[in-house]
Amino acid sequence: MKRVDWENPRIFERNRMPGHVPLFPYADFARAQTRDKISPWYKLINGTWDFLLVDAPERAPEGFYLPDFDTANWHTIRVPGNWQLQGFDRPIYTNAQFPFEPNYPRVPQENPTGLYRRTFTVDPEWIGRRIFIGFGGVDSAFYLWINGKPVGYSQDSRLPAEFDVTEYVQPGENTAALMVLRWSDGTYLEDQDMWWLSGIHRDVYLYTTPNVYIQDYFIKTLFDAEYRDAVLDVEVKITNAGAASAEGCSLVGYLYDPEGQQVELENFHAVDLKVKAGQNRIAAFKADVASPLKWSAETPQLYTLVLVLHDHNGMPLHIESSRVGFRQIDVKDGRILVNGNPVIFRGVNRHDHHDEFGKYVPYEDMVAEIKLMKRFNFNAVRTAHYPNDPKWYELCDEYGIYLIDEANIETHGIAQVGPGPADDPANSPEWLGAFLDRVSRMVLRDKNHPSVLIWSLGNEAGFGPNHEACAGWIHGYDPTRLVHYEGALRRRKNGKVASCLDMISTMYPSLEFLEQLATEPGEDRPVVMCEFAHSMGNSTGNLVEYWELVHKYPRLVGGFIWDWIDQGLKRYTEDGEAWWAYGGDFGDEPNDGPFCINGLIWPDRTPHPAMWECRKVFQPIKIELIDQEQGIIEVTNLHEAVDLSGYDLFWELKADGGQVLQSGQLKTLYTKPGQTERVNLPMTKPLLKPGTEYFLYISFCLKHDAKWADKGHEVAWEQFELKYNVPAPAVLDPADLPELKVEENEFQFEITGSSFKVVFDRKRGQISSYVFNGHELFNAGPHVNIWRAPTDNDAPKLARQWYEAGYDRLKLSEVNCELTLVEPTAVQIEVTACADSTSGPARFAYYYQYRIYGSGDIVLTTTVQPDLNLPTLPRIGLQMNLPSEYQVMTWFGRGPQENYWDRKAGYPVGIYQGLVQDQYVPYIHPQENGNKTDIRWVALTNHDQIGLLVVGQSLVETSAHFHTTDDFEKAKHTYELKPRDYIVFNVDYRQTGLGGGSCGPMTLPKYQVRPERVSFTVRLRPLGPDDNPIALSKQVIY
Repeated sequence: MKRVDWENPRIFERNRMPGHVPLFPYADFARAQTRDKISPWYKLINGTWDFLLVDAPERAPEGFYLPDFDTANWHTIRVPGNWQLQGFDRPIYTNAQFPFEPNYPRVPQENPTGLYRRTFTVDPEWIGRRIFIGFGGVDSAFYLWINGKPVGYSQDSRLPAEFDVTEYVQPGENTAALMVLRWSDGTYLEDQDMWWLSGIHRDVYLYTTPNVYIQDYFIKTLFDAEYRDAVLDVEVKITNAGAASAEGCSLVGYLYDPEGQQVELENFHAVDLKVKAGQNRIAAFKADVASPLKWSAETPQLYTLVLVLHDHNGMPLHIESSRVGFRQIDVKDGRILVNGNPVIFRGVNRHDHHDEFGKYVPYEDMVAEIKLMKRFNFNAVRTAHYPNDPKWYELCDEYGIYLIDEANIETHGIAQVGPGPADDPANSPEWLGAFLDRVSRMVLRDKNHPSVLIWSLGNEAGFGPNHEACAGWIHGYDPTRLVHYEGALRRRKNGKVASCLDMISTMYPSLEFLEQLATEPGEDRPVVMCEFAHSMGNSTGNLVEYWELVHKYPRLVGGFIWDWIDQGLKRYTEDGEAWWAYGGDFGDEPNDGPFCINGLIWPDRTPHPAMWECRKVFQPIKIELIDQEQGIIEVTNLHEAVDLSGYDLFWELKADGGQVLQSGQLKTLYTKPGQTERVNLPMTKPLLKPGTEYFLYISFCLKHDAKWADKGHEVAWEQFELKYNVPAPAVLDPADLPELKVEENEFQFEITGSSFKVVFDRKRGQISSYVFNGHELFNAGPHVNIWRAPTDNDAPKLARQWYEAGYDRLKLSEVNCELTLVEPTAVQIEVTACADSTSGPARFAYYYQYRIYGSGDIVLTTTVQPDLNLPTLPRIGLQMNLPSEYQVMTWFGRGPQENYWDRKAGYPVGIYQGLVQDQYVPYIHPQENGNKTDIRWVALTNHDQIGLLVVGQSLVETSAHFHTTDDFEKAKHTYELKPRDYIVFNVDYRQTGLGGGSCGPMTLPKYQVRPERVSFTVRLRPLGPDDNPIALSKQVIY
């Protein structure tokens, strides 16, 4: 039985043009020189198309592709775009599993099929020339008709499909019709972690060339041994599509530097070319270029090459223009070198994703993304897991981002990690052509981009002979770049990764395994983490430890965080509230829930708090304090290609993270890459005040405007807590405080001072009312809190242990509350209690000691004793409820963004202030959020500056929300969270870190709260409008 094209792995195109670089025929030399993308020979045909969705390709109306077919009952659709986001069919999200039962190469008979039609105009001037139509990306397979005639077929939703339609078009109006299939055998090669969305999602375009034209060209730059002078090597493929031989043609190259000045080149041309009818001809020429400006991520210097093909009379036939970056890639001693300089990839994986348009990302959003990357110290992107939109590569060339360009091959649901079936695509000769087609056309499209350093054979597609064949093709065609594929590590032979790969790649390694790879005997290839630090929800913990290893072992060349953007799709509630959907929210079954929500930025391209951790860990300057007394710092330039002269260097000496005591700007440094320089600060020891902390802050800021940031943008910083012998503050004598009045009955204690009253609930063992000058400060708590709303990283491992232990269902019992000391100005209350789980073995013993003073201070020492043999705890801390009026939060600790025990390097210690409602971090899948670490004190006040101050005897953590822990735990989407009419205030001894356990190692043991006896002390105090929390925090009272 004859197979249909879309179920035949050997058929992935019909009549499609060979792969090549993107062509843009210019009509005049001046526009080519400036790369002004205006030409009468090129037009986009995006916009509104007629559209009809049918259940299967067999159900398409007969003759729908004919010019006179009546589409009055059809709909319209926006191109580029995905039809599921325009009211047709439903989006489906899966990570590894296929959305249907796999039976490759067969696909479901229920195969939604989109029929597209539109008219376009061919100018009379185009007739007699070659005319091409191109589709930048169509998911997953399609047929094309022009004016009712079948033209061709194509698969691979992430590479362009171009067809020569010269014989199909006519001057004036023409009709294009497409039949786009949602599922094809190509679907089995596109099982990436993303939404299944269909349709024409990249540009549709027309262009025309003469019959003898430039069909392709390959630009290479090769440096001498000193990386000073270079050779510009160009190979051009000329095609003669005419009926007669073309003789006496010539091809000339013109090179212009980044300032637009012509670079004089000798013999940079090919003359007396003969191209036979219906054949191709390769013209190759090269020229020496003295001391060109080099391209790197730090110095993205771009030249312009204009290629002009002339006929035998010297008249221009075809003009093309391309950016050129002079750069060379080498591997030496296990390190990747760009222009001789070692490179560390501070990278991230990036999907083409837009919350309203799906796989179509408007250009302005790409610009916003690349500026964000540069501002947050990223220098590399892996195009996960397919070739991205061609405009992205142009931006990476222009702004300076290194690329791993990845082929559109992932068979995750067939052959993920273990040995796949013998006939899986990586091992099957039937699929070899499709593998080679996808890899080779990616290389052919993107080969002239200096930003592309590495070709990747795909992702999570097993490993077999088809991969080896693809690697061999690349090495033969483009020996100037490296070949990458992570899947080979899982299928080592005799302990070795296949020799066809130029690097060792791993994903989500433990620190121990990464160190093992970096020190493996007999292996000298670079090691890269193609995916690590899984950033799902509130995450990206222990990034510091990974980067310490990267700097420790030269063969570790960095890594790529998973991933860049939350793949949420925008929806609205009935009330018009916007929210972002994930798997299952469209009734899609099967689905993988919120596993697509694992980016560093929200879908609207707002950075997550974790971005500030990335910015700090990835900063290209290391700063160390060498001698505090002499004011000596040591600065190491971690850049690969530039010295530090592009930065202004500032310093500040602050008291208590707020008051600036001394500051200045230092001389410009010219420290070369990889070098270290010591700098003397004109800093003098300040007059030390009791109980004061002193911090030195060093900042490197852009000296000039950059394409991606303005002058003054901070690129690197460091903060040092200075170890002065600060005098201790005086201890308050309780005898000097106002006297207290104490009343008690069987239900409560009531302690009254001159301006406050505390009511203590004896049955519950906690304060039920704390009133200051008529203002209720809190009315529930403080009580021990063990639980947190699990993060996405907690969910797979830690949270399962927590639920099994019953930490979320603790019930207080055996409460004993005694008034153990009564003095005129101080009262002591001691509470013992137990907390037992109603759903697991968890049991805790609590002990509270309250000392209430005539000043209104409450010094609370809390001891928590877990039973033995319990798992790691979510947290140990105190929780209380405050009236909603105390919505101004001020703290002395790390900020201003949310931070955690294992994600706090990027948040300097300081005094910060914000509204409680703004401390909520709206993760798409609600979870624990908003924490602050290294807290000295925290205050919640109203707009009259009346409220509550909490001071830690040692450093604590804190958070405040208008939502309960239970709210965050139960909500599946942000719109489900409704603010309470009170504030939930947490003061924690410690909270377990974040880690990356949603896909990778759990939170490191050193960042887990162990089930051990803990005792900690905090002081609670009323604040009045004239009180200074800094001064009050330094008071010592026992």
